[in-house]
Amino acid sequence: MTATSDTSAAALPTASSPTVTAPAPGRRMMPGPVLVLVAMLLLHTGSALATELFHSLGPAGTTWLRLTFAAVLLLLVTGGSLWRTLRTVPRRDLLATGFLGVVSAGMMLLFSEAAARLPLGTATALEFLGPLTVAVFASHRVRELAWLALAAAGVVLLTSPWTGSTSLTGVLFGLGSAACWALYVVGTAHVGSRLSAPHALAVSLAVAAVAAAPFGAPGALGALTWQTAAAAAGIAVLMPLLPFLLEMKALQRIGKTTYGTLAGLEPAVSLLAAMVLISQTPAVPQIAGTVLVVAAGIGATRAESRR
Repeated sequence: MTATSDTSAAALPTASSPTVTAPAPGRRMMPGPVLVLVAMLLLHTGSALATELFHSLGPAGTTWLRLTFAAVLLLLVTGGSLWRTLRTVPRRDLLATGFLGVVSAGMMLLFSEAAARLPLGTATALEFLGPLTVAVFASHRVRELAWLALAAAGVVLLTSPWTGSTSLTGVLFGLGSAACWALYVVGTAHVGSRLSAPHALAVSLAVAAVAAAPFGAPGALGALTWQTAAAAAGIAVLMPLLPFLLEMKALQRIGKTTYGTLAGLEPAVSLLAAMVLISQTPAVPQIAGTVLVVAAGIGATRAESRR
């Protein structure tokens, strides 16, 4: 979503070619790159704030509540138009959208578990390996594997295994989230060309909330208070609702390559959000590792656009 750590769901609008919409006469439109950057900031602000609920609701419980609130809000917004669409959509497309929801649930649950055990920037960099791998193999050039090697070097610096302080479980959760994000990116190529982004998101998030319920609902409901429910609802607006809306608008104004290049900044934005909002101060190796992962992401996107 960028997709999305939680950022990986944002890949949904990119599955089809962006449609450029002419601005109304006399109306100034915010540039697409600005919208992408704002969406990214909101997304990772939400990720950072969500970690503050882990101690009371648990990572899985927090994720389930966010998914549930986001799904309910989207279902309310899409309303009758979604119902009319679902009545005409072929069954295989609905199944594909449902699969996308299951993958989304896995991606977000695994990322939350990783973020509970690792610095947020590190968890995001690990998850970013998923779409990065897809971009590298989509280029169909063996030499582009160098971008994966660069990203791997960055991850080694981020996790610093020689110190013995990094949670192996957290790393495995992060890699699992990366695998789910890769599947999500591939899946959107089918779903995004057959359903509008709001409708596809409404269905996939609803399925994701149901899929995540066995893992998150028991712990969340057992510890839920009005305060934590309100906080989870607010975070659901920050992530994923507003970022999705902004990215959909942005993709009407910029190309896929520009979008992918900006999305490569996600590990750096996540690192910054963790520093500012939850006081996770990175060491020099973590900063260097983030730079390498960002460079690999931007390089892979450029390579894919030239194929």
